[in-house]
Parts: sequence; C-alpha cells; structure tokens
Amino acid sequence: MPTSEYDAVLHGSNLHFWEYVPDGTGSGENDTRSDEDVLVLLHGIAGSGQTWMPLLAELERRRFGHRVLVPDLPGHGESASAGGDYSVGAFANTVRDLLLLLDHQHATVLGHSLGGGVAMQFAYQFPEMCGRLGLVGSGGLGPEVTVVLRATSLPGAKLTLRLTVNRATLALTRGLARVARKLGLRMSAEGRELAHHLASLADPRRRTAFVHTARNLIDLRGQRVSATDRLYLAASVPTLVAWGNRDWLIPASHAHRATVLMPGAQVQMFNGAKHFPHVSATERFAEVLVDFLAGTTAARLKIEELRSLLLDDPEIDAHIADPTASPR
Repeated sequence: MPTSEYDAVLHGSNLHFWEYVPDGTGSGENDTRSDEDVLVLLHGIAGSGQTWMPLLAELERRRFGHRVLVPDLPGHGESASAGGDYSVGAFANTVRDLLLLLDHQHATVLGHSLGGGVAMQFAYQFPEMCGRLGLVGSGGLGPEVTVVLRATSLPGAKLTLRLTVNRATLALTRGLARVARKLGLRMSAEGRELAHHLASLADPRRRTAFVHTARNLIDLRGQRVSATDRLYLAASVPTLVAWGNRDWLIPASHAHRATVLMPGAQVQMFNGAKHFPHVSATERFAEVLVDFLAGTTAARLKIEELRSLLLDDPEIDAHIADPTASPR
C-alpha cells in the first residue's frame, strides 16, 4: 500500500508517523527524496495524524505524485511526550529532525490549527527547508480564539479535564451515541472529528500534553503567541490559506489577516465548514491542495535573502542589524 505507518526514535523518544509513497518511487537509484519537496501534514492540539487519513485516502485515489509525511507531534497520538517543552518552536524542531532523518531537505509544510502555528514557526526557523506553506484554520494569526481554549489557562483546568473526560465518561458518551444511531441520528464528519479530539484527553499523557501546549500558547485574553510580526520574511514562499467560514474555534477573519501580511497567499474559504474543512469537505480540499502544488514553484530561500529583508525592515535599527555600520 502507498501509505504505511512507522515509528522513529528521535533523541531517545518515539515518534510515530505515516508515510505516503507514490507508486513507482521508493528506495534505490531513482529515489530523489533529497531534492523534491515532501508534503508534511501537521495536526492540531489534542489531535493526531489520524485527522489527515481521509485526505490521504483521497490523495491516494487521485494517484497523488508527491511523498507525504504525517507525524504525531510529541505528546499526541502514539508519539512519546515532549519532555516538558510543548512550544511551537520545539514542535518545529521535531518536524525538521524527522525530515533530516528521512533524508528530505525541502518540504511543503501544511498545518491545521496548532499545526499551522508550527508550520509558520518551521518556515521562520528553517527557511531554507520550507518550499511552500499551508495554513488550515491556523493558530498564530491573532488573539481571537474560543473561550473553551482560553479556559485552559485557569487554575485547576487539568483536574477539571480529568474529572470530565475519562474512561467512565467516554463509556457513557459512546453508549448515548449508540442509542442516537439507533434512533436514526447521525453525527457530522466534523462532529466525529471533534469527538475524537476530546476522547484523546482521557489518556493522562495526552491530557498533560494538551494542557501544557495550550498554556504555552493561550491565556485568558486569547492566543498570546503570534507569527504576524515575522510573516513578511516568508512573503516569497507560496502559501495556501484554507478556512471554514463557520469556524467557531478560530475565526475565519484570520484568513484575511494572513493575506494582508502575505499578499501573495492563496485563500480558499470552505462555505459551511467549521474548524475541520479537510475532514468535512475532503474531496474539495484535495482538489484545492493538488491545484496549489501544481500551480506554484517551491521557494528556495537563502540566508543572504533573509538578511536583506531584515535590513530593509524599518523597525530594525541598522546599527544593530548591520555589523558593518559605523558606531554611534
């Protein structure tokens, strides 16, 4: 099968991931993985790589011609915990290390929610490796976020989750779901996806990762980690922004904010979709993604170019940014 599951050991810890390999490629002299852009799909908070499986199945049906990597970020899915560092920078490091381990030098990095923030951080930390960027209902573009996530910064949030999301409450919920199905009631694709995310918090390890990750990024006022002041550095990186127009977790207005910060970005709104357009509108999402990849050329940024951008930034004091400048 083109898609397989693997476990890698990074820095002594397990990292679980899926890899899609197009038919006709593999190891050997015809394998050009070092030169091509692999597509990396990053999930959101409390999620896992499983969120991308419907999309992978659709891409496989379309005989998609790019390699795809889908990791479980540390502390999520079947990957080991992050050792205490649940920042977007640490997650971006994990993505870089997995790419290098598998001999990929360049990537199109597409992230959903938290994964979008990680994707932007990856582009900032490792610009020479980021050929394209994809943001799906992404975090990191403004403070607005649902009150549910803001509440994770309150004292006792972890205890509250332990009391409300555990094996007993999951069993009760599943029983009610069975009754609902017998009555002919059906949950939407997005509803099922959200339920999977919530159910993951019954696992103490994942619950810890969720709380620590959320507190790294969010406080009572909203998202406190933002990429907006640095996105100009990635202005030449082809970027796809996809959002559900009914997203209640992170508002769709953030998609338009991204286009102001990155005027060349392509924006696709998914009417009727909420926070998981890649799940609720998988076929259209696949079409948008395939068209984006076919219609853009991957960037190959050089450090010298980034330095020029920094020196052109009016907010940066040239006497500090340029060591050749004369002293005051």
